[in-house]
Amino acid sequence: MIRITEASKTFHEKSTEVHALQNVTIHVQKGEIYGIVGFSGAGKSTLIRLVNRLETPDTGTVEVAGQNLSSLKGKKLSALRRKIGMVFQQFNLLDGKTVFHNVSLPLILEHRSPAEIEKRVAEVLAFVELSDKRDAYVSQLSGGQKQRVGIARALATNPEILLCDEATSALDPQTTESILKLLKRVNREMGITILLITHQMQVIQLICDRVAVMEKGRVVEEGPVLEVFGRPKEEVTKRFVRTVINDQVPETFYDTIRAESRHYRLEQLKFIGDTVNEPVIANLCRRPGLEVNIVGANISPLQGTIMSVFILQLIGETEALRSAEEYIDASGALRQRLMIDWESRNITEIPAGKERTDG
Repeated sequence: MIRITEASKTFHEKSTEVHALQNVTIHVQKGEIYGIVGFSGAGKSTLIRLVNRLETPDTGTVEVAGQNLSSLKGKKLSALRRKIGMVFQQFNLLDGKTVFHNVSLPLILEHRSPAEIEKRVAEVLAFVELSDKRDAYVSQLSGGQKQRVGIARALATNPEILLCDEATSALDPQTTESILKLLKRVNREMGITILLITHQMQVIQLICDRVAVMEKGRVVEEGPVLEVFGRPKEEVTKRFVRTVINDQVPETFYDTIRAESRHYRLEQLKFIGDTVNEPVIANLCRRPGLEVNIVGANISPLQGTIMSVFILQLIGETEALRSAEEYIDASGALRQRLMIDWESRNITEIPAGKERTDG
């Protein structure tokens, strides 16, 4: 549905150059919710503006619904843009006009008949659960209601794609959750492909199918949400994941761990999907020659399922520890051995290739 390939964009500001995008490639499949996450200045907004050609890349290609945007002009470009709805962070509504007027505006610009406008506005207001606000002025609405109006306006022209530019950043957590549920309904019930950008990993966690992580104009990590959350590779991705899933050893346990004189290993276990129901830790506790301490735990909703994260201190002789690791790996749980830097009191991950060499 959306294919951005090797796209680069540089802005020239006075005597400086800002490399907003550097060889960015993403492919968004029809019918999915694709998230782009990154801190301010990562290039997210520039990337999403390529999709409706509010920006054009210096190099690379942008294809939407099988059409190369660089080849479209005039009526053909306008026709494609009508397939794309847009939801904004600050709503971009006319506060002095009614809800009906705001939602009907794109239909008026398309010269639809009054009867068509009346029918379609009623449909989308019912969908976003604002039928009773039809004649209210936007200035009288709450932030969440304003965003629902913005979504209704974006849906009025029956788009195939919905672009969401930080659509929940101005909302409180409870309202954010309700708007995300609405966007999920838009995707499931209307079959609309959604491309959203955000700096909130919670948004990715709750509704996205796949995610691209951006940093300094580049996509540094990309993949299914379960995979990226389960095994984040880049440091920036790990920072984002930790904003919603606490996978660290609480500092209150550091002294207890350091005081242990017996042979031990720290292991981080992540259970996702079917593995959540497996009694892996209970079985570990029954293994001869092995003592198990739980020093950290977290359970979070993720893409319609649950991710459970446990930090275990496994105490025992080398062979018992190795056998326990083999059992964990065979169970389907994601395992990562950890090490505490006692000087900095930081947790570091031991690379997979080195964890078997310490005896």
